[in-house]
Amino acid sequence: MADPAQNLSPKEREQVEENSPAPAKVVHASISKQGEEELERPTSSLFWSAVAAGIAIMASVSVSGALHRYLPDAPWREAVVAFGYPVGFLIVVLGRMQLFTEQTVVAILPFARETTWHNAGRVARLWGIVFAGNLVGTAAVTALAAQGHVQSPAMLDGMVAVASRLQERDAFDTMMQAIPAGFIMASVAWIRSANNETGFSVVLVLTLAISLCGFAHVIAGAAEAFLLMWAGRADLGWVFGSFLLPALAGNIIGGTGLFAVLAHAQVSQEI
Repeated sequence: MADPAQNLSPKEREQVEENSPAPAKVVHASISKQGEEELERPTSSLFWSAVAAGIAIMASVSVSGALHRYLPDAPWREAVVAFGYPVGFLIVVLGRMQLFTEQTVVAILPFARETTWHNAGRVARLWGIVFAGNLVGTAAVTALAAQGHVQSPAMLDGMVAVASRLQERDAFDTMMQAIPAGFIMASVAWIRSANNETGFSVVLVLTLAISLCGFAHVIAGAAEAFLLMWAGRADLGWVFGSFLLPALAGNIIGGTGLFAVLAHAQVSQEI
């Protein structure tokens, strides 16, 4: 097959190279390298970064609650409230904090390239530290929000109203609606590696889609679930049994079982 650039000048060929998107195997290699770096990070670094992410993700609940508080009770209100959801993700993802699903999925690619018990243990270590840190952060910041008088009662009511939507679905529905959220968040890491200059818009659009579609993200949802608990609207059994564990399972299926495996499969014969 003829080279489509054969009739171009050297300068034009250079422009073609500069404007061509990175091949899938290049993106795969970039994410795999990032995954290796994450797997090698010290425990304390991973944990405190995850705690910071758990605290920062509360911004999604706070801004959504503020929008709910100030907007009139109209059919379009929930669609506008959804625009508050990406705020916490923008802080966390662009700040390179450890968020379960977005950062942890990159660790799967080194494991997929070299499937060994050693790498499985490394992935399990990373996931456990990040998930625990995220929960510590969300539990602490929601306790402060509910009991620390850091915002007005009216604002707290708006946040609780937004969070209470979690209680409209059972554990099975939560798990199923967490699968697409896991897939979408995993795609954030892939797309940002392909074109890091569009990071802001990628995070904004994809996390907005999660909110608008009513999907469930385990850590953003954990902030809402813990807020309900501290506000006396739910107990610890509901937080873990009806939301956290089902959402965790769904996010893992969507982010790891679907996206990461498919992302590796598309280049497995090229690497």
